[in-house]
Amino acid sequence: MTDIDQIRKDTPACNDKLFFNSAGSSLPPRIVGDTIRTYLDEEEKIGGYRLADLREQETRGFYEQAARLLNTEGRHIAFASHATDAYAKALSSVPFRPGDVILTTDDDYVSNYLNFLSLQQRFGIRIVRSRNLENGDLDLDHFWEMLKRYRPRLVSLTHIPTSSGLVQDAVAVGALCRETDTLYLLDACQSVGQITVDVQQIGCDFLSATGRKFLRGPRGTGFLYVSERVLREGYAPLFVDLRGARWTAGEAYELEPDARRFENWEVPYALLLGLREAIAYARQVGIGQIEEYNQQLIGKMQKRLASLEGVQCFDRGSRRAAILTFRKAGKSLQATRAYLDAHDVYYSVVQQSSAQYDFAKKDIDWAIRLSPHYFNTLEEVDKLCELIEEL
Repeated sequence: MTDIDQIRKDTPACNDKLFFNSAGSSLPPRIVGDTIRTYLDEEEKIGGYRLADLREQETRGFYEQAARLLNTEGRHIAFASHATDAYAKALSSVPFRPGDVILTTDDDYVSNYLNFLSLQQRFGIRIVRSRNLENGDLDLDHFWEMLKRYRPRLVSLTHIPTSSGLVQDAVAVGALCRETDTLYLLDACQSVGQITVDVQQIGCDFLSATGRKFLRGPRGTGFLYVSERVLREGYAPLFVDLRGARWTAGEAYELEPDARRFENWEVPYALLLGLREAIAYARQVGIGQIEEYNQQLIGKMQKRLASLEGVQCFDRGSRRAAILTFRKAGKSLQATRAYLDAHDVYYSVVQQSSAQYDFAKKDIDWAIRLSPHYFNTLEEVDKLCELIEEL
């Protein structure tokens, strides 16, 4: 990382702790908080409506930044309050009927699978999962067989699951979906901001993302990408409001022609502008450079921890992101957390309730999740591994 010193100056909160929780909620650059505070100060003086009008041009800048991040156009981006909000709106736009199939994998994000179960209970849809290869990758041959056999109403893929560093082959899945003309929803919650995500290359119909993770934006922000096909064929969320449609007559309405049909009228503009700055910052550093440097960080962490006696790492797959899950033999979750907390290590805990299928195959009920990001240093990785060795 060529500008690591400047990046750390822009992230002063990273200097007094070992912060390895960007897969949970990362540390924003200083400009993100400054932007939010400035907007709220102005809103306090003149009110939200007037300020929103005055800052309309800057608001439009969010859509352009998010679009450039994904290699699309601003009309294909909708602001959301979080990734699950975006995902649920996309899911609600699909007119499921009893017997319809959702084809997915064993590595879904927990909230996505809960949505599937709710649809199953209320509307009688079926959930079908494709299997993994021995190395953890998605078995694409089996996936193709399932596509042809079940003709699913929707394919859903979690690009990077919450329970491991596995990177699923979103591009290959997209190619199979295009060949069968199958609607494709991609959860990019853990991938946007740490690896290159190009919707033209992937070929998805929907993509959901959050601001608070690897994009280093504020909590309460996210966005949804919708393809031209989605707009052309009239997909819209089940519950649309005056942001997404115009009430044209007593019993009639018209959808907005672009992705705004997936938005709500009430928008936290201060947070939206904070997310705009977070995306602009990441793009200025360069997503390619971020991905390359993060691979150095996670590669060193994987190698060091795998060499320590009693440490078991659980991540699989031929391609892995900047996420690592581990446990140390003989150490309970309570003891592990107390030790890491005492040494100012920031991390997450993944429970089996968030990864039922993945953790059942790994025969574990919890794991510590570490997620370095491009403001971290290789020296911090060394220090972390030394602490874990002493645990």
